[in-house]
Amino acid sequence: MNQHPHKNTRQFGLFAVVALSVLALSQAIGYWVNETIPLHSSIEINPFLFFTHVRNHGGVFGLLQGQGWVFGLFSAVLLGGVAAYLRFGEALTRAEYLCFGLIVGGGASNVLDRLIYGSVIDFIDVQGIPYWHYVFNTADVMIHLGIWPMLAIGLWQARGAKPETP
Repeated sequence: MNQHPHKNTRQFGLFAVVALSVLALSQAIGYWVNETIPLHSSIEINPFLFFTHVRNHGGVFGLLQGQGWVFGLFSAVLLGGVAAYLRFGEALTRAEYLCFGLIVGGGASNVLDRLIYGSVIDFIDVQGIPYWHYVFNTADVMIHLGIWPMLAIGLWQARGAKPETP
């Protein structure tokens, strides 16, 4: 446990601002999609990008349709645990707090969609990619924008770590 919890208060503030901003942005866009684009309808943005209003009643990539409550409950518990760790655990770098803000904000938005609408509103439909038939949302983009740099940071830190000598 962090013996000086005040040291990561400012960094936690960064995490909270990013997470709440992502949550607000994702919810606003999802509301717009829900109110503007009829379910199962599309708006062509360009030949490769459509906004197609679909609902995901399952988990990632539409797995386990009808069991969205399982993913919602699991996600809510996991997100709460991550936030608690970030607040009370060891201090991390600003980049890590930023990445976790993107991940938690996106995850919280998908959980909130399940609570409000009973499913996740997906709409970003990229065409022309072989074997890709998935529609996703702003929250999913934010989650990926957080996960991939975190993986890169972890790999970079692991490469720089020197093995302990006995």
